[in-house]
Amino acid sequence: MISLRWIACAIVAGAGLFAWRVLGVLPNPIPILAVAAGMVGCNTWFWISQRDYGVGDANVDRFVFRQITHDLIALALLVYFSDATRNPFLFFFVFHMIIGSMYLHGRMPYVVAGMASLLTGGVLLIEYLHGHPSFPIHLPADAPGARVLDGVYLLWMFVTLASTFWLTVYLTTAMHRYIDRAHAEMRQKEKMVGIGQLVAGIAHQISNPLDGMQNCLNRIGEGVRDNPQLAEYVRMMFDALERIERTAKRVQSFAQPRGITLQRTEVNTAVEATLQVLDSVHAENVRIEKKYGKVPAVQGDPYTLQEVLFNLCANAFAAMPDGGTLTLRTVVVSRPKEGDPGTVAVEVSDTGKGIPEELQEKVFEPFFTTRGESGGTGLGLALSRMMISEMGGRLQLESAPGHGTTFSVILKVAADAEPEAA
Repeated sequence: MISLRWIACAIVAGAGLFAWRVLGVLPNPIPILAVAAGMVGCNTWFWISQRDYGVGDANVDRFVFRQITHDLIALALLVYFSDATRNPFLFFFVFHMIIGSMYLHGRMPYVVAGMASLLTGGVLLIEYLHGHPSFPIHLPADAPGARVLDGVYLLWMFVTLASTFWLTVYLTTAMHRYIDRAHAEMRQKEKMVGIGQLVAGIAHQISNPLDGMQNCLNRIGEGVRDNPQLAEYVRMMFDALERIERTAKRVQSFAQPRGITLQRTEVNTAVEATLQVLDSVHAENVRIEKKYGKVPAVQGDPYTLQEVLFNLCANAFAAMPDGGTLTLRTVVVSRPKEGDPGTVAVEVSDTGKGIPEELQEKVFEPFFTTRGESGGTGLGLALSRMMISEMGGRLQLESAPGHGTTFSVILKVAADAEPEAA
């Protein structure tokens, strides 16, 4: 902005002299040259002090706002001293609406639009009221004598200019926010790709020794067939190793674009299988409630759904260190209709302290955790949202401080699912 303003100062001074000496349409160039001199002085101050405002968003906002304010005032003076009602440079105000919307935060872009509206409206009003001094441009085609300004035309011009300023700010601000959100989503997806590649390598290193351990257990199992208790222990160890192997393969698939096999999945069955695992790990002071609805099968991956539900339940236990109630509920969200297969939700609710509103979106970011001291990695919810998204569903959060938290896993109804009972 400072570099461009040096060029603008030169253009203003040159255009004023050219319109006065060559074209003869500007009777008095002194006001234009005075504005150009003022622009040079202010820009010199901006150039000297820019290093003092280069740190921190607040300082940058103030510095940019001061420059925009200076430019708007200078532009208003220029159009006033050069027949504002017929000066096409009135539309140059739009440039600063765009700049303000791109670099200022909060409501400041709308303050700029209001300032521009007041300045242009004030200039047009002064012209209409024959304010003195008056600086009309004398074009060769002008009729002799004083010009009469039409109030309706000036009002029409002001409404057009003001609406242009406000619409420009609104559209530019909306586009800028959309681009910022898109960039944030891209950065998060890049993080998830890196995480997937990392854990895939770790899972590969885990899978190799698992094969050897399973072979050893098979040999041990053959030697303890006559001892039922030892045989049962071997079977339990073999089942645990198989589960670790499935988990390792699941982790390896995170690095692949399509690591989930979609199939017909019974929601209530997946929830019940998750609860069977939770029975051996949940805290004694937490009561588990089951509320199964008459829901149809969904399109998803049953093992992945269990993994997500297990993670959500583990977070719920951590949110209730002093005890509480964990509720798992299945319910139909939307019924099938033409063009929409319908959706089913699995709700995981706790009676913990809840999540503050300012943290509710951050909890889905990779590595963000409020349980770092107790071993939280900040990856559970991020990976859960990614896996549910790969199944064509979504993961929603509802929470209020002091009223607990509810995570809803929403999935599409399977194409061959039977309608749910009334």
